[in-house]
Amino acid sequence: MLNSIKILHIDSNNPIMMEQLQAAGFTNHEDFTSSKEEIEAKIHNYNGVIIRSRFRIDKTFLDKATNLQFIARVGAGLESIDCEYAESKSITLIAAPEGNRNAVGEHTLGMILSLFNNLNKADREIRLGHWNRESNRGHELDGKTVGIIGYGNMGKWFAKKLRGFDVEVLCYDIQENVGDENAKQVSLAEFQQKVDVVSLHLPWTPETNKMVDAAFIEAYAKPFWILNTSRGKNIVTADLVTALQSGKILGAGLDVLEYEKLSFETLFQENETPEAFQYLLNASNVILSPYVAGWTFESHKRLAQVIVDKIKSNYKI
Repeated sequence: MLNSIKILHIDSNNPIMMEQLQAAGFTNHEDFTSSKEEIEAKIHNYNGVIIRSRFRIDKTFLDKATNLQFIARVGAGLESIDCEYAESKSITLIAAPEGNRNAVGEHTLGMILSLFNNLNKADREIRLGHWNRESNRGHELDGKTVGIIGYGNMGKWFAKKLRGFDVEVLCYDIQENVGDENAKQVSLAEFQQKVDVVSLHLPWTPETNKMVDAAFIEAYAKPFWILNTSRGKNIVTADLVTALQSGKILGAGLDVLEYEKLSFETLFQENETPEAFQYLLNASNVILSPYVAGWTFESHKRLAQVIVDKIKSNYKI
């Protein structure tokens, strides 16, 4: 039992988080505007910090957080935190992949159905007065082989959403024995021989950074559609564009982009639009969304609840 735990919230979240932590006896302070350096100057006063993606929690931050017991990220991934260094200081890391996995699964399914049926393209054309039936003839998902790379919380929930379709679902993951009744785990070689659709559900790590490049794409036996609702830097955009131009990739649904800033609040790191992204903006077989696959009204609340429950279960006041 602890007498008091002071928590600093440096990103806004669903109000239930603050309400329930206050009711449970935690002391809560908010600071959504100070710079990283200003936060570092006072972080020694806190036992816990709750973030989304405002800035990176690095060694400098952690060295100043002399009383920190936990870092909670309201999201699935922890790549904005120097996890190894935090753990070396006995700081507990808390994430909430359970909170938005359903949202990601539904969004991913919506993207592939929209791509297969040219829904965005047809909608734009009709609004311009064009009634083009033949050029908007679609494909059916039934009979296809859907491949999921990364079979954790997000990948498994997308597979669950596919149960109503007559599809074969394969998964590839660096962890062994993660396949289940919804997806058969196979080697990467078999995966690349069979799939018609590739859906990425990966963290951003040194191993996955720029994983989908020209060589990776060319290793597939058939032209395929690709979906990315994980991390933008897992795909080399210029190589994706080349594959779209050649027909090796038939279409792309991208909720994330290589050019994002860490905070996800603005798009570009540079003022000029990259040439490869300009192609995506004009491509009729590309669907883009602004990192919202896991950010529904329901998941916004669920993410906060998962974090609250984990904090309360680990720290008794």
